Formats: sequence, C-alpha cells, structure tokens
Amino acid sequence: MESGSAAQVNWKVEGMDCANCALSISSYLTKKGMASVKVNPVSGEVFFENKRIGVSEDQLKKGIADLGYTVREAGIAENTSQPRMHKLLRYLLICLPFTAVLMLHMLPLPLHWLMNGWVQFALCLPVYVTGMYFFGRSAFKSLRHGIANMNVLIALGSTAAFGYSLAGTVLQLGSSYLFYESAAAIITLVFLGNYLEELAIAKTQQSLNSLVQHQEVTANMIAFDDKYQEVIFPLPNDQLKPGDLVLIKAGEQVPADSRVLTGTASVDEAIITGESRPVEKGPKSSLIGGSLLTGGTLRAQVTAGTAQSVLSNIIDLVKRAQGDKPPVQLLADRISAVFVPVVVLLAVLTFLVSFVVLHDAGAALSRSIAVLVIACPCAMGLATPAAIAVGLGRAARSGILFRNAHSLEAFNRISTVIFDKTGTLTTGKFVIRTWQLSPGTVVSGAEFRQLLYSLEKFSGHPLARSITEAWKGETAIRWKSIEEIKGVGMKGVTMDNTMYEAGSYRLAAALTNEHHHDIYLLKNGMLSGWLDMQDETRPGAKEAVAYFSAKGIRTILLSGDRKEKADALAEQLGIAEVFAEQTPAQKMDIVEKLSAGTATAMIGDGINDAPALARAGVGIALSDATQVAIQTADVVLMNSDLFKLPEAIGLGKHTLLTIRQNLFWAFFYNVLAIPFAAAGMIVPAAAALLMGLSDIVLVVISLRLYVKKVC
Repeated sequence: MESGSAAQVNWKVEGMDCANCALSISSYLTKKGMASVKVNPVSGEVFFENKRIGVSEDQLKKGIADLGYTVREAGIAENTSQPRMHKLLRYLLICLPFTAVLMLHMLPLPLHWLMNGWVQFALCLPVYVTGMYFFGRSAFKSLRHGIANMNVLIALGSTAAFGYSLAGTVLQLGSSYLFYESAAAIITLVFLGNYLEELAIAKTQQSLNSLVQHQEVTANMIAFDDKYQEVIFPLPNDQLKPGDLVLIKAGEQVPADSRVLTGTASVDEAIITGESRPVEKGPKSSLIGGSLLTGGTLRAQVTAGTAQSVLSNIIDLVKRAQGDKPPVQLLADRISAVFVPVVVLLAVLTFLVSFVVLHDAGAALSRSIAVLVIACPCAMGLATPAAIAVGLGRAARSGILFRNAHSLEAFNRISTVIFDKTGTLTTGKFVIRTWQLSPGTVVSGAEFRQLLYSLEKFSGHPLARSITEAWKGETAIRWKSIEEIKGVGMKGVTMDNTMYEAGSYRLAAALTNEHHHDIYLLKNGMLSGWLDMQDETRPGAKEAVAYFSAKGIRTILLSGDRKEKADALAEQLGIAEVFAEQTPAQKMDIVEKLSAGTATAMIGDGINDAPALARAGVGIALSDATQVAIQTADVVLMNSDLFKLPEAIGLGKHTLLTIRQNLFWAFFYNVLAIPFAAAGMIVPAAAALLMGLSDIVLVVISLRLYVKKVC
C-alpha cells in the first residue's frame, strides 16, 4: 500500500451477538490504526479506512477471527443450497430438553432420582459444554485481546454454578451444594434471549431490507442474432453493464439505472422518493433501478451497473449512517468499555458481603451469579444503533437520506431554517416572459438570442438552463474563451476579440436604472438588452414555511436574486427575513454568523450554495440539486418535496428522543436490577431471562418509530 493512500473497506462480520461485541471490534480496529471506524451491531456491517502501511486486510481479518467473529466481504452471501437453521436456535434446541428435565426436580413430583448429583451432572454437562463452546470461546478470545465482552459475564456465572455443583457432587456435600439447574438455565435462557433479540433486531432493518430486495431482479436483455434480428432473453440484473439494452414491460421493475430509448410509460419511483404517484417517462428520460413500471413498455440503455446505481448508493449511504454514532452515545460507550470488569468486581463483593452476613456459601454464590448474569452492557450499546436503524430506515422509505447520525441529533436543536430561493423555494424551471433590446444597440434580435444561448449553455444556473432549453435551436457561437463569474454571470470572448457578458444587474448597474430584469447582455461593456423570466413556487414550500412558523422556528430567505423578487417571494410564502443579492461568499459568511449563535439548517440546490451548506449546522439538498450541493449536504430529499423537510426534522427529533428513552431504560435497568440481584431477590435463572428481555424492550421502543407521528 502506498504511503498516504487509504483503502475504503466494507465487511460483513458474523457472530456479533451484542452491541458490546461491536465495541470490541471497533476498539481492535482502532488499536490497529484504522481510521473512520464504524461498526453497526444491528446489521453486522463494518466500515473503516486502512491508512496504516504494512497492515494488510488479511491480518485484520485474522485478528477479528481471533476475537471470535467471522469476516466476509459485504454483499457476498454464504454458499449454501438450502436455508440453514439459525445458529442460536440450534444451540437453544440442544440445551432445552436437558434443562427442562433438570428443572423438574423443583416441582412437587416424586422424582427422587433427579436429586442425585451425578444424574444432574449428566444432564447439565451437554448444556454446559454447548454454552462454553459459544460463550466461553468468545469470552476467552476477548480477554486474550484485553477486551472483556458480555460473554465473559455469562461464562463466569455458569462456570461458577457448574464448578460449585461439581465440587459438591464429588465431595458428597448434599443437595444444598447443587446448582446444576442454575448453570443450565443461565445458558439456555441466554440462548433464548439472544435468539429473540436477533429476531427483534432484524425487524429494525425491514425498510433497508426492502430496498435491498429491489436490487435483485431479472432483466429482459436485448441482443441481436447473426441476422441482426432482435433476441430477448432473461439475465440477472447484477450482470448488466453500461451500454446494455433492456426491455421493460408494465408490472416489471427497472433492472438498472437506464436512459429510455423508445416508448412511453408510467413509473412508480416510490422506492427512491417515497412518493407513489407515477411519473411519466419517454425518450431520453432517466430511469432509476428498482422503480416499477405501472403502465407502458420501454426499451432502454443501461447507464450504470448494479453496484454503481442510485439505489445501491442509497443503500450504502444508509448502512454507513447506521454505523455512525451521535455524541449522545459517547457516554454509554465509555461506560460499556469498563462495564464488565466493574460487574465482576460487584459480583465478588456481593459474594463476600453475603457470605459474611448469611454464613451460607451457596446463598452467597447464588446472589453473585445473579449479579453477573443480570447485568447487561448490551442494553447500553444497543440503545443508539437500534433507534438509528429504525429512524434512518423510515427516512429512506420516505425519500429522506441522512449521511450521518450527527445530523439526526443536530435536528433536535434547530431553531433557524435558511432557504435558498431559485431551485429550492422555486422549481428552477423558468419560462422566458419577455426580452427587449436596449435603445441604440447594434445587436439584432436574432443575434441577441444567439449570444445568450451561446453564453448560457456553459452555465449550470437554473436561469441559464431554461434559456438554453427554450432557444436550443439557435446556432452556437464558437468562443475564443469563456468563463463563469461566480454569483454574477458568464463572460465570453469571440475569435475577433469581441467581449460579451450575460448576467445579473450587477453587470449593468452603471449603464441603466432598469434594475428589475433577470438577465442583461453586454457587448464590450455596453448594454445590448435584457430578458425577464418567470419562475414557479415549488410545491410544499408554503406549507413547510407555515409549519416552521407554527413551531416557532425562524425562517430566512437567502438569495443571490434581486431584492424585489426575493421580497415578493418571501411575502407570498410568509418568510419574515430576507437577505437578497448575495454572492456565494456572502451567503457563506451570513450562514456562518447565524450558525455561531443558533442551530441552523440550510436548504440549497446549486453549486453556489455548496459553501453555505457546508457551514450550516445541517445542510439539506434536494435530489435535483447539483452534485456538488448533494455531496456537501448532510441530508438529501430524494423527491425534492419541501414538505418532506418537516418530516426529516421530525424524524431527527424523535429518533434522538427514542435514543434517550433507550439509554434511560438501559441505565435504569442496570441500576435497579443489580442491587435486587445482590439482595437475593432475583434467582440466577430469572436473572438470565431478564437480561435477554431487557434488550428486547429497547428494540420494541425503537420499533415504535415506524408508526409514530413525527410532524
């Protein structure tokens, strides 16, 4: 690996049965010098950057394997011809019959043979061996690397009960020394709890899994035989590559990102935008892989393979964001890192104090085992990932993409929302209302159109795109040089060194008092004419502004457009504060000043908005924004509907609220449960069951986000 290079790594790690395991893997990779480490205990995804020279991925895989986990590349499925039984369920079914028989001696039944220590030993041994194979190996490997995971507590608790019982059996100390049923019950009930927990956690991934399922479709590949006759045959879409031709019929999914060649159809893009209203597509229209044709037939050319598709990028973005940790989780991580040693110490103290007070080693051991087993570092580690998985999953289903978990937390503090104007509050789709030549100009009407078209075709501004579309039949001038003046307009020099400029009133301020026009054309510094355009307000803009006003959130319009137009739009939408005629640098300065005193969100769509989006507390872009704006933003609204903005902010706030509720439950559970166990009010078997149920409670609290009203 070359110096300074950074390999982006994405692995799927199997065997993480608790959030504490994720912390172990994260700590290991960080110790090895890996950067930007993200471990998601919910999905098993691991992301990091390998900037360390001399540390290979094979070495890292071996290290993680030594911790007790299995590494495979993300997206590579296990090679199996038929579905396999879940590992935890398999272990549970092995242990359950032996444990059930062992527990019978606690019932008022004439089963005297069960009171024999060696019979109980024989029944407990298969359960103990199974438990040590799973929990014991993991505990040993984690301790060997200096990281104590949750399985250390389970292994210690069950081993203490089994070892004490075996000593009592060998020395024939009587039934009061037999805790075989506790050892078996701990292992069996923890297997049950972990299995139920994994089933519950899988529910938190249902939105993301539904996106993944839309990636796996069959394409109708179009090819040609030796007589150049069209041949159509089925092909898995993961084998498609750019340039391939496909046939898509009504009721079928678009197999890959494509561009329509022939045909018209209605397409449901809800999988991407969250909006189920069909969109009409025709020649040259773009198709998103995973969307559904509700009517019509299309022939299309693939523009991106499955791995590079819009849907694939969305899935990857959500997975990375799910592995992110907001600041609220940092306290829980610090506690989880020392939790296991502290619990072991508490268990030892419980045994010593109980033995001194009760003078009964069996009772003292029972209490200390209960302390070991009931403590649950998983609850604290799972509090954030479970809530984030559900929150981000619901957001993705609604067409709202968060780049990181920090944005979710930042939304909770938003008190000011800053809107760009053109392309954000308005659609950015303009029509030419009127144009006029300046008195005395030597430029003709035909030249005026040709010059504006030739200049604006090199600009990405919404006004420029609309002019180019309206006058696309004009013959373009070949320029000697052409450049964009940021926040002002375009400047071009012809082959005969004539200079033309097209842009805002700033270009013509010294030449005319006519300041209310949209585009001015200058020839060698002299005014040649102007043009007026008409824009339309984006659907949902007025409702979004009204929502924020009702919530007491300050709204600001920040635009490079003329003050008259900005004021008119602000009055129409109900925005009280306006900053107009601002350059990109001025926009950035204003956002920076506003963000210094309050938590801000900035919504923009253009290249000139990118610096301001980066300076805002939360930068938000629309899906039809420029790539620079999208890459800079923290949140992307995939259907460009501004009324999704309140939902995005609501999801952010309620996800953070859910995280806090989860953390409260996790801390409350451990603070309450450990003293009860130490006081002898909870037996080891009940402690094992309660430990497993505590995590399930967190998942249930998190799953409420799927149906909760957030705005």
